[in-house]
Amino acid sequence: MASPKKKLQGLVAATITPMTEHGEINFSVIGRYVDYLVEEQGVKNVFVNGTTGEGLSLSISERCRVAEEWVTKGRNKLDQIVIHVGALSLKESQELAQHAAEIGADGIAVIAPFFLKPWNKDVLINFLKEVAAAAPALPFYYYHIPALTGVKIRAEELLDGIQDKIPSFQGLKFSDTDLLDFGQCVDQNRPRQFAFLFGVDEQLLSALVMGATGAVGSTYNYLGKKTKQMLEAFERKDFSSALNHQFCIQRFINFVVKLGFGVSQTKAIMTLVSGIPMGPPRLPLQKASREFTDNAEAKLKSLDFLSCTDLKDGNMDACS
Repeated sequence: MASPKKKLQGLVAATITPMTEHGEINFSVIGRYVDYLVEEQGVKNVFVNGTTGEGLSLSISERCRVAEEWVTKGRNKLDQIVIHVGALSLKESQELAQHAAEIGADGIAVIAPFFLKPWNKDVLINFLKEVAAAAPALPFYYYHIPALTGVKIRAEELLDGIQDKIPSFQGLKFSDTDLLDFGQCVDQNRPRQFAFLFGVDEQLLSALVMGATGAVGSTYNYLGKKTKQMLEAFERKDFSSALNHQFCIQRFINFVVKLGFGVSQTKAIMTLVSGIPMGPPRLPLQKASREFTDNAEAKLKSLDFLSCTDLKDGNMDACS
């Protein structure tokens, strides 16, 4: 990994943690997974052990081993490997942060503790500061996902003066639909050049207009190539094409959301599209139904999203 560490930007796949049918982590396929992301989807940045990776459902030792496997298999293939090290226990979070630094990760991210919650900005920053201090050389990102943590402290408020308290702070992963909050994060912090990574895949184009510098999401595991087409259209100011690409992506996401779309379903779709067995999720999540997978496959084919994989039909530009 390159040093000094650079900020995370561009398209970032929120990685899935592959499991066996018995709920054990299937480390043996992570090498194939790296190659698939790079070669088939053109995605060279990953966010490991986050929501999509069921990070909070794994033991500390499992999280360490998963992080090690991504760093080892991703060496000289991936550009950036950021490890989510958030936990309910400050000590565990610090242990994970220190481990990420030791194995050569490119950055760490932390969600707000969500059982005994911080009740204001200062309390949350104090927690984040202690985690960041365990790996002071690594870029530090706050992972804002209030729908899951229940911590409603606005990101705009949190960012105000944060680098004075956390010198390694480099930006945030913003997984919320509040574009007012996101826009103000960008607007009020322009001189600091933070990384503003948007985490709601179906709204990415709106966030790009607001100033997002990158995106972290689960769909980039299998729609990375299509999303990159949107990013490229946006960069060349071909907003009509960018919008068509976003609408095409939305058609799929809208379809699966109505069927019930979460981590379990993401694992099923990734298995279908990549051919790499992602296995079932860990309890309390339930395995996606066969009916869901069949419906998702039909929709992917109808939108020609499977043309860049073994299940190819038609033309990737059919929706544009």
